[in-house]
Amino acid sequence: MASHRRPKQPSRARVTVLTTAAAAAVVMSSQAANAAPSEKPSKDEVKAKVDKLYEQAEQATEKYNGAKEKQEKLQKEISTLQDNVAKGQQELNELRDGLGSMASAQYRSGGLDPSLQLFLSADPDDYLDKASTLDQLSAQQVEALKEIQKKQRELAQQRSEASGKLEDLSATRTELGKKKKEVQGKLSSAQKLLNSLSAAEKQQLAQEESRATRASEREALNVNVPAGSGRAAAAFAAAQSKIGTPYVYGATGPSSFDCSGLTSWAYAQAGVGIPRTSEAQTGAGTKIYSMSQLKVGDLVFFFNDLHHVGLYAGNGQVLHAPRTGTVVRYESMNTIGGPFMFGVRV
Repeated sequence: MASHRRPKQPSRARVTVLTTAAAAAVVMSSQAANAAPSEKPSKDEVKAKVDKLYEQAEQATEKYNGAKEKQEKLQKEISTLQDNVAKGQQELNELRDGLGSMASAQYRSGGLDPSLQLFLSADPDDYLDKASTLDQLSAQQVEALKEIQKKQRELAQQRSEASGKLEDLSATRTELGKKKKEVQGKLSSAQKLLNSLSAAEKQQLAQEESRATRASEREALNVNVPAGSGRAAAAFAAAQSKIGTPYVYGATGPSSFDCSGLTSWAYAQAGVGIPRTSEAQTGAGTKIYSMSQLKVGDLVFFFNDLHHVGLYAGNGQVLHAPRTGTVVRYESMNTIGGPFMFGVRV
């Protein structure tokens, strides 16, 4: 006969746990329903983030510029080496042809000297190492052999150097690609932030930039380069002529510039060659650490890693290409966004 047992009742502890969990779920659900939606970043917050991204993009731009400059230098060096190798190979062939002519003449006059025959079928380096064979050759033949040996060694060295530079060039191109991608990524992130703003907010930012540009143009009327200040004056005047020209990363003018592109272009117009990147430009002259001793046309550097450079414009002003979205303009050195490190008098 089947037994009828009463179902086992849940323990008091289990009931308490389940009840507590259910209550917590109800509270959380209620809090989620009543929680205020996350606030959209303000225009000023977005601008601060965008400015930071632009600063990071400029840092990457200077690294990109350095890699690009190194690539161009390597390409020129490799081209020169390859030309030298081709020329050297032609000279080596002519030397061998000359030795072959000597061998032919010797053969016609009574048979080919065994030692010369050995050379023509062997490596001159190995052959010349056997000093005992030298006395079997004429002085003219010995000189020809030594010249061939020297030329072969030069060619081997040049080929090895070219091979090393080609490897370096490949690594530099990879680095260039990474830095370009990094710059573009920062600029893309900045653009997405700007796109999140309302039409009114975008207009307000545009008006702020427009006011900064107009203030720069007014300042241009008040800045005079001291007469007779030479190359610095000529460089500064060249940069002045580009006020209003847009900032474009990697650009060296004349229709667009980045910060070091402007300074290197300006000094080039004054007949002075300075390095391409801001960091390298720090070695273009005498360092000046006191702002009170700066003169118009001196290079001025900002941020701890020296990734921004401009031209001193007097009265605590700098003439520079600030960042993406701006143009070449005057600006107070106190508003650059990074500390003034030092100046350089070219």
